[in-house]
Amino acid sequence: MGWGRTFLLGDVGNRLDISDCEQDIRVLKESLMELHQEEHEVDAELRTVQMENNELKLYVAAVIRLLTNKGIISQEDIKKMVDIIDDEDGAMDGKARGNVL
Repeated sequence: MGWGRTFLLGDVGNRLDISDCEQDIRVLKESLMELHQEEHEVDAELRTVQMENNELKLYVAAVIRLLTNKGIISQEDIKKMVDIIDDEDGAMDGKARGNVL
């Protein structure tokens, strides 16, 4: 590809260069299409995880409210346990990285 083909082969060399470029463009377009498809799949997966997370929050809130309203456990006890679990990994950062049980 390049001036050597053109110099040695003239128009045929030019056509070969153009053909190579067209092939490169096709490959790049296919790669972009695959990336675009993967991006859509990741977006759909993220939406699913967000919906599941929102549903889990509802259930956790319902369980906590039921337990506190029935006097089984106090809000303070729950807050203490959350702090204990949060600190288990050595960082009070609002994340639980360990096992649930």
